[in-house]
Amino acid sequence: MSSDFCIVLASCPDDETAKTLAEGLIGHSLAACVNILPGMTSIYRWEGRLERTRESLLLIKTRTDCFSALRDYLVAKHPYEVPEIVAVPIEAGLPAYLSWVDASVAPGGAP
Repeated sequence: MSSDFCIVLASCPDDETAKTLAEGLIGHSLAACVNILPGMTSIYRWEGRLERTRESLLLIKTRTDCFSALRDYLVAKHPYEVPEIVAVPIEAGLPAYLSWVDASVAPGGAP
């Protein structure tokens, strides 16, 4: 099943980076809403070592057709060499909320 909307997950090294990226995504009309979840602990393997890092998580609500532009923006602005950028389709939601997301996001971002 195809979805017109998605939630994009992106981890950030700190709250300040998360706020800057979130404001940029909204400012460029790439997302309708970004929630910042601070104080997350991530455990992962990087370059052969087990890492444990405090991070903030972005929950980005957008349209699926804007994902490529959103991804490109995050890759260009994110401080990580390989940032987490994962899109999860929204298969159902409150129609009024999804209409608001639709109206809030510009195809390909704002000019």
